[in-house]
Amino acid sequence: MHTWLSDQVKTRLGTFGHQVPAIVQSAVGSAVAWIVAVQLLGHAHPLFAPISVMICVGVGLGNRLRRVAELVVGVTLGVGIGDLLVSWIGSGPWQMALVIALAMAVAGLLNSGELFVTQVGSSAVLVAMLVPGEDVGGLDRMADALTGGVVGLIAVALLPASPVAIAGRHLSQLLDALSTVLERAADAIDQRDADLAAEALEKGRTTQSLVEEFTAALVNSKEITMISPLRRHHRARLVRYETAALPVDLALRNARVLARRTLAALGEPGPPPRALAESMREVSEAALLLQLELNAGREPMLARQALLAVAARERPTNLGFSANVTLAQLRSIAVDLLQATGMDHDEATAALTPLTENQRRRPS
Repeated sequence: MHTWLSDQVKTRLGTFGHQVPAIVQSAVGSAVAWIVAVQLLGHAHPLFAPISVMICVGVGLGNRLRRVAELVVGVTLGVGIGDLLVSWIGSGPWQMALVIALAMAVAGLLNSGELFVTQVGSSAVLVAMLVPGEDVGGLDRMADALTGGVVGLIAVALLPASPVAIAGRHLSQLLDALSTVLERAADAIDQRDADLAAEALEKGRTTQSLVEEFTAALVNSKEITMISPLRRHHRARLVRYETAALPVDLALRNARVLARRTLAALGEPGPPPRALAESMREVSEAALLLQLELNAGREPMLARQALLAVAARERPTNLGFSANVTLAQLRSIAVDLLQATGMDHDEATAALTPLTENQRRRPS
């Protein structure tokens, strides 16, 4: 119990550490936006200025430039609809419900984006219930939203998170997952344990969300290098992560098939040889080496050499049907990871030792 609690605390602290830059950007940017709106624009209660900073910066990943555009348009539309309806029907619970429904319906017809629709609805309800003051007009609120959006972008530019750290963290999760699947499948072969193969398969099935998060992290990282002059020198390193993105995704897909066929092979009369498990571990170690080299900003030559050594080795023969498929999937993973190091597909495929006729048999 103590170990589990300790692991949970470490995970939470690690997650919080990654959110600190966005928290600082939101806090500092909100204060600056408020001061600008009060001192330069003369607005007594510029509520939309700090709100727009927080939406622009965000704690999660996303396209901030698009956020700013949607924010300004969404606030303007929401404020306009809210002001118009409140002037006709007044304020109250049923009026608020009607304002929200009509504002979000109009927004949904204009733009299906979730952020846009939500922002229109929230702006309308703020006008209807929280800030119905007669001395504050829709144009003033639009100016506050624009001010907050601009300040938010400046906060991202001057207080940027590390794009390499963002991309590297998410790629590490993918390669850790791939390594775990291969290690558990190898242990299953060594111990002739179908439960371990089932664990490997279950681990492989949970990786799709990690792929989607890595894709979003790459978008966010590239955006930071465009917005922030302090991070533009990271563009070259991000190219390596972009090169690895699709091959690592394909490697994970192949690993799921490998785990499934390993489970099936353990139920056949001729189980997979332990030499196949050793090759799995070598590919697993190469995946971790790829992670270390990319995150260190180096060309992944050591990982490439390790994968080439595995690819060039003679493969076991006279395998059962499922074991043959497992072998084919492991070879595919090696090709995928070689491409992740920067090799092209033809070159990576040519590095493989040719299969025998028996090994070429694939499931129909």
